[in-house]
Amino acid sequence: MKPLKDKRLASFFKIDSLNKVVSLIIAIQISIIFISVVLKLWLGLLVLLLFIIMDVVLWRLSERASEDLNSYISNLSYRIKRGEHEAIIKLPIGIVIYNDDFEIEWLSPYLQAGSKDTEPIIGRKIEDVFDGILEAMEEEAPENKIIKWRDNYYRIRVEEDIHVIYLENVSYYIHIREELEKNRSVIGWLFLDNYDELIKGLDDRAISNFNSLLTTYLSNWARQHNIYYKRIENDKYLLLLRHDELERLEDENFNIVNNIRDYTSKRNLPLTVSIGVSYGEASFIELAELSQKDLDLALGRGGDQAIVREVGQEPRYYGGNTNPMEKRTRVRSRMISEALQEQIKQAPTTYVMGHMFPDMDAIGSSLGIARIAMMLGKDAKVIIDQEKIGNDISNLLDEISKYHETAKNIISPEEAFEEISQEDLVVLVDHHKPSMSIAPYLNEETNKVVIIDHHRRGDEFPDKPILVYIEPYASSASELITELFEYVSSDSNSINRIEATTMLGGIIVDTNNFSLRTGSRTFDAASYLQSVGANTTTIQRMLKESPENYLTRMEIVKNMEFVTKGMAVAHGEEKDYHRQVIAAQAADTILSMTDVEASFVIIRIDEETIGVSARSLGKVNVQRVMEKMGGGGHLTNAATQVKNSTILEVKEQLKQAIEELNI
Repeated sequence: MKPLKDKRLASFFKIDSLNKVVSLIIAIQISIIFISVVLKLWLGLLVLLLFIIMDVVLWRLSERASEDLNSYISNLSYRIKRGEHEAIIKLPIGIVIYNDDFEIEWLSPYLQAGSKDTEPIIGRKIEDVFDGILEAMEEEAPENKIIKWRDNYYRIRVEEDIHVIYLENVSYYIHIREELEKNRSVIGWLFLDNYDELIKGLDDRAISNFNSLLTTYLSNWARQHNIYYKRIENDKYLLLLRHDELERLEDENFNIVNNIRDYTSKRNLPLTVSIGVSYGEASFIELAELSQKDLDLALGRGGDQAIVREVGQEPRYYGGNTNPMEKRTRVRSRMISEALQEQIKQAPTTYVMGHMFPDMDAIGSSLGIARIAMMLGKDAKVIIDQEKIGNDISNLLDEISKYHETAKNIISPEEAFEEISQEDLVVLVDHHKPSMSIAPYLNEETNKVVIIDHHRRGDEFPDKPILVYIEPYASSASELITELFEYVSSDSNSINRIEATTMLGGIIVDTNNFSLRTGSRTFDAASYLQSVGANTTTIQRMLKESPENYLTRMEIVKNMEFVTKGMAVAHGEEKDYHRQVIAAQAADTILSMTDVEASFVIIRIDEETIGVSARSLGKVNVQRVMEKMGGGGHLTNAATQVKNSTILEVKEQLKQAIEELNI
């Protein structure tokens, strides 16, 4: 017997349960032999012989079984090792063994075959060979991380205790996902912003020619981008396309918006278009509704732009780089005025509030709405937080205090919260973002919210307002509300001198003394306000700048630098606190300098807040820059506030936003 078999047999017999069985059999055999010998000697010898033969046969059979088992185990072990070897070589799973210094000690043949490096990989740092793998290894669940190496995608699994990384090739599934992504359905709406205004002065033949020109242009554009389009109304089209074509449109920055404006302008019919597009995990009905909201958002921002939104994500903006055309009509003003009056009549009390740190326009427009309510015989309250106002508004409130009828309607946010009921009406003026309201929580105390604003609409918006009047081409909210007075019938409680003065002050401040965003309707509103008692001398006195304020502004302007051609940035000191109006005034000052197309001023407002004011002459859309940083405004006038940051950090964010927008 071979030593190996002896050893295995000895090991075999060391099993306790087997030893007990063998011992029991031997004991039984001895007992039987003993009994047989006692009965008959020859019988005992015969039984002994039979037991010996039986034991020898059983032993031989067990030897054969043991040999077969050993052979099977050896063969199975060989096949397992061979399978492991084949798997390492042939399966699309890479194996990397590294040392404590994250240097590669061994690479599986599968990865070696996919390597295009001319120099050896063994001995090199992992991060030098596999981009992004160290970052993936540091994550909590690196097995869910996918990295790209060469032309393939790999899902990684890290065994840190043995310094091994497994890389599973998932390129096939990634490509399937990419194909599915490309073929995702996209729904959009294209709206001709000023189509009705353009064709008003045309005869039937000219309208037919214009429609033919427009149809040809849009058909060529749709064909080039594999878009199905259908004219639903005279000025509205339905768009159906794939996601890969949407990506192409975004790569082109939706140049259809600029191209169609330029194309029609050459024919003296300057048409602008607005586009709303949506895609994502949703039904066609939900996508159509979301794309309609995007279109409404584009129109609320002044039109001439495209807005793209994935379900559950923030919108992306394209275009909107021109001043919006005048689309407001007297008919629309009358309709808004009548609708507003109806809502005021139905509400027990109307609460009016502007934005935080109100300016003259926010106060003036608030007083205007309150006056309309009083002309209708209804109660109205103007909400002002007197702890968060500047010197100019403080001076204004001192003037208002001389007019008891107006002053008695001014209350604090806390008082409003105690008094308001669900049946009352809340009117937001000079802003539409709830987060900018003096008392945002009041919007939740009633289901009746009205918005009157002249800023381009942003993504943040109250839920289901009952009336929205946003006109980005108006100079100010005071201008919009002044026009509403024309359609209010009342023989008493007409607008008084201080209210007219404040509203005119709002127009003057927002137009920088009628130098920006000023149209014929602006002068009409100003003329009306002067006719009912507005005093420009009072306005100038309230807007006077103190010597300290002037010197502070000049200190900020001294820090001005150009970050790109025409883009000037200035900032205050980190240790100094300023009001937002200081930044706005400094930005206006810088904008008046030569070679400046847009100005940005950064200041610290309080311990937690950094303020940024932006101004431009019209070539640069500063609203888009401020939106990148969480703010908003107009094409030529915008601002934002950043929490828990430093001035230098905000300055870097500003530079990055300008760079991303390629301004």
